[in-house]
Amino acid sequence: MPVPSRFDLGPKPHLGYTESRIERAAEKRLEAAWLDAQASDARSRVYVAGGEMIVLKKGGALHDPLFTPDEARELGPLTETVFLGLMDGAARFGAGMTQPHAEALKERDDLFVTDLRSIAIQGLVAPEHLPPIAEAKAMLHWHARHRFCSNCGVATDMTEAGWKRACPACKAEHFPRTDPVVIMLAVRGDKGLLGRSGRFAATMWSCLAGFVEPGESVEDAVRRETMEEAGIRCGRVKYLFTQPWPFPMTLMIGCHAEALNDDLTIDTNELVGARWFSKDECAAMLMRKHPEGLTCPPHVAIAHHIIRAWVDSDSGPF
Repeated sequence: MPVPSRFDLGPKPHLGYTESRIERAAEKRLEAAWLDAQASDARSRVYVAGGEMIVLKKGGALHDPLFTPDEARELGPLTETVFLGLMDGAARFGAGMTQPHAEALKERDDLFVTDLRSIAIQGLVAPEHLPPIAEAKAMLHWHARHRFCSNCGVATDMTEAGWKRACPACKAEHFPRTDPVVIMLAVRGDKGLLGRSGRFAATMWSCLAGFVEPGESVEDAVRRETMEEAGIRCGRVKYLFTQPWPFPMTLMIGCHAEALNDDLTIDTNELVGARWFSKDECAAMLMRKHPEGLTCPPHVAIAHHIIRAWVDSDSGPF
């Protein structure tokens, strides 16, 4: 039975972009006639993205990200349209446009156009929409940057409802990729290691993170990245949970790691700072009550949940 935490952090928040209600229905991606019918079906709905921007129908407390196929086409010239899957038996698509065109739609009184981070952090749409919007944004980003064959350079064709690009010249097939990233909290006793990137807000500290390299396990990537960025050797590694992160298309793999030394050697090419924080400090940062005004990432980010899992534990993670 879990031991109650000494910190009153309130209910655990939902991890953003997870628990998708979309049934991907991959077998439908090859059914051209069925897909054509869904593209004009009144029950089908479309999420519209232009680069980093997501187009929403303006509402009250929540905006509506769903357009009928006709409404989506009326927004302006679309690039690719990807079949995302089924929700409640109805087709869901992601449709792309250029970012300048999406930005221009801000002039319309009936639309609200903003980036996905703002949508998630500010809770601008119902939570059920975040996973499919993330799916749409990631897929459309991939298409925008993979229009030519990496084998021979010829322009490729979109096939299988957007889930493959095929080269008409050399016949190479290209599929969407997801890049694995480890993100970890190194722990030593009652101290957890957080770092600061130059991209962060001035008050924010977060977990260290880095891409998994070819031929590398998750555990080895955790140990390597922590050593490279902060000079900390790690022993045991404990997997926690994952999060799809559509910026642009990575899978964040959350872990706790056992730190074996204290002295920091910071890689200033990666971080502008790193320091040890006590559980009490991390709890205060999660609650936005740290005496120095320091903060952790918002609850939509996996780092928030990794830090909270350690704060909520009665002792260490191992």
